[in-house]
Amino acid sequence: MPRVVVLDYGFGNIRSAERALQRVGADVEVTADHRAALDADGVVVPGVGAFAACMAGLDAIRGGRLIGQRLAGGRPVLGICVGMQILFETGIEHGVRTEGCGEWPGTVERLEAPVVPHMGWNTVRAPEDTKLFAGLDADTRYYFVHSYGVRKWELDPSDTLKAPLVTWAEHGGDEFVAAVENGPLWATQFHPEKSGDAGAQLLENWLKSFN
Repeated sequence: MPRVVVLDYGFGNIRSAERALQRVGADVEVTADHRAALDADGVVVPGVGAFAACMAGLDAIRGGRLIGQRLAGGRPVLGICVGMQILFETGIEHGVRTEGCGEWPGTVERLEAPVVPHMGWNTVRAPEDTKLFAGLDADTRYYFVHSYGVRKWELDPSDTLKAPLVTWAEHGGDEFVAAVENGPLWATQFHPEKSGDAGAQLLENWLKSFN
């Protein structure tokens, strides 16, 4: 049974994530304890609300350092919703620029769709060699609730490193990053813990990636 820590830094659907992971066979602990998080097979970084507030909460428990330590050792981390957004370099909300974790270059900004927030079920466009969406049909829908997103992928191609797999979604004619698979660091803009059987399959795929 894989051991997973849901990082408790004051933001996120912590209990929903805990139950969803238990459903697919994980031994789950909700904690901000660094040793527990470093020793776990996987760590989930949830997040809801404002980018700046989430970063302040993460900084308060030295969460950025914890994420970096796990990734340096090739240990799996999964970001969800704003927990994905804070992995990027910068967030801009109401004209205020906030520094993120900087694991990926790019800016989290307000969507330019006619109706915001983007709330409800939507399909995504995953790359062919995805592991995160393995076993899920192209017309599968996932639950989104957000007003901000990454509308441009800015990581330059490398001759030496494998390019991340980027999944896209569209709302009101505006495209944004829906998920990223980058070595041990995976993330989704949507909420797998609120996406029913499809979300359960996705979380199970993440657990399988530990091997």
